[in-house]
Amino acid sequence: MKKVFIDGAQGTTGLRIHDRLSERTDIELIRLPDEVRKDPTAVGEALNQADIAFLCLPDDAAREAVGLVKNDHTVILDTSTAHRTAAGWAYGFPELSPEHRSALTSSHRIAVPGCHASGFIALVYPLIRAGLLKKDADLSCFSLTGYSGGGRKMIAQYESPDRSSLLDAPRQYGLTQQHKHLKEMVAVTGMASAPAFCPIVSDFYAGMEVTVPLFPSCLLKKAGIQDIVDIYSEAYQTGVVKVCQGDDEEGFLSAGAYSGKDSMVLSVMGQEERMLLVARYDNLGKGASGAAVQCMNLVLGAAEDTGLVL
Repeated sequence: MKKVFIDGAQGTTGLRIHDRLSERTDIELIRLPDEVRKDPTAVGEALNQADIAFLCLPDDAAREAVGLVKNDHTVILDTSTAHRTAAGWAYGFPELSPEHRSALTSSHRIAVPGCHASGFIALVYPLIRAGLLKKDADLSCFSLTGYSGGGRKMIAQYESPDRSSLLDAPRQYGLTQQHKHLKEMVAVTGMASAPAFCPIVSDFYAGMEVTVPLFPSCLLKKAGIQDIVDIYSEAYQTGVVKVCQGDDEEGFLSAGAYSGKDSMVLSVMGQEERMLLVARYDNLGKGASGAAVQCMNLVLGAAEDTGLVL
């Protein structure tokens, strides 16, 4: 039986991973007492005992944790931003291509994708791979997320009885266009430049809706909504990422529709002159914890949806 350790199990991502793994009988969870869970010696011992270790930590702490691993068998699944574009690390989105899947299953260092980046990459990468989308196209990306994506500090702000009235309305951020997910959006898709990115956090706990507007000028050849649906349907056949046309709710699309799920649902809306590519999922699901558990399943050779809520 494989031993699994979650470093940072008290955070939002770690808690969701623990929830997904706690009932499984095919793994053994390594648990540290609260009084030593931040002790480098105890953490180092747990990391080196583990066959698979999840890092649910800030970037610098994740880098330090990797340095504590002194063996050649522990598989690291890092949910931080620290290694998503680092050499020698596989990118944990197996649906993107057979090459991504092969790299993931054979690697001991796997970077779990960022929440916003997951939707953008899922929408853009297959179109580039199919030779439809120009790599030098000027794209934009609008992303609406629940406040759990901001971690414990933001959760506390939104759930405080004395919270600011400013939190009652959606809030745009990443205003300097230097959001930490932009680097992986460019690196993984192969785009020549980053999109104009507009992330917005709103007053709901979990859920995410990423939208990429698409104009004919962005394409290398003429294509319509059904052509793009066909590309997505061919690319995504595992059941974790799904393609669903016309799934609007009386003309609306809810960013919270898949809260609590580990799946991602793609839609193509609009008209031939102005299309909207939309990915909806849980920022803590396919945007974080669910993606991490899916990667672990593939490393173990288990069905990739084992323990997931789809």
